Amino acid sequence: MRIGVIGTGRIGTIHANTLSRHRDVGSLILTDADAARAQELAHRLGETAAPGVEEIFRWGVDAVVITTATSAHAELIGRAARSGLPVFCEKPIALDLPGTLSAISEVETAGTVLQMGFQRRFDAGYTGAREAVRSGRLGRLHTVRALTSDQAPPDAAWLPLSGGLYRDTLIHDFDVLRWVTGREVTDVYAAGSDAGPRMFREAGDVDTAAALLTLDDGTLATLTATRMNGAGYDVRMELAGERDQIVVGLDDRTPIASTEPTGPPAADKPWTGFLERFGPAYEAELNAFVEVVRGERANPCDGREALQALRIAEACELSRRGRRPVHLAEIAGASPAFA
Repeated sequence: MRIGVIGTGRIGTIHANTLSRHRDVGSLILTDADAARAQELAHRLGETAAPGVEEIFRWGVDAVVITTATSAHAELIGRAARSGLPVFCEKPIALDLPGTLSAISEVETAGTVLQMGFQRRFDAGYTGAREAVRSGRLGRLHTVRALTSDQAPPDAAWLPLSGGLYRDTLIHDFDVLRWVTGREVTDVYAAGSDAGPRMFREAGDVDTAAALLTLDDGTLATLTATRMNGAGYDVRMELAGERDQIVVGLDDRTPIASTEPTGPPAADKPWTGFLERFGPAYEAELNAFVEVVRGERANPCDGREALQALRIAEACELSRRGRRPVHLAEIAGASPAFA
């Protein structure tokens, strides 16, 4: 199997390393807007670098992995679909609903595969939570509390391109909330704070956000995120039911300290970022993609799944700006016909 990797930045390098050592992947073709970066990575891995995207498709590959800047995702997904190629793409498909809907339509018209990179679906903790909920261990689920906290803010130049805290960061929580619970979000009420560094206000973004979501079975979920968690990178999900309560992401590296006399000690080596925290999950999702390409398993996370997560993010942004509750039915893309 020959796979084209478009984008050799931070996450692209991780994915290229995973695929290069995969027993079922014979070779890679790497390309990047920074040609020297792609060439250096190809040399290090013993793979081939291409001058540009055109060569990826002209030289012939069996599948494509897209890890470029978000602005290029939808166009590249469409190009691969028209070429009849299965695609793995980092989230999101696009930063807006029209671009997302258009790319999904191209994939479905072509009858090809689009697997989205929501790596938490492959994390052992979230997988265990899903099994606990689906098995009935918790009884009736009534409350979910989730958070994503970055240790340090991103570069100021990147913020206007990110789509904002809901679309860029909390979208992972929105996706995994649906995946773990098996329920859909019906209503949201969201708020955000830009009281931190000035760059967030200049970008029209917030550095801290919170949202209250109601699921279609009445379960309530609270989700928070921040770019300013100096203690370390913190991603958790607590699920409380009538019979039991569980937590994802609580271990000896969780950057939180107890004030109780008998509480656990603070982590000696807290998580510093998502690549470290979710390393095994990133590898597992690429392994799954290879199996999908080989016809050995069904697509674990298609474009419609990504669409639903983006719809929740859009609803939260609308709620924050309008200071009002928002029904998901207000957001485009609710029906199979993409109403």
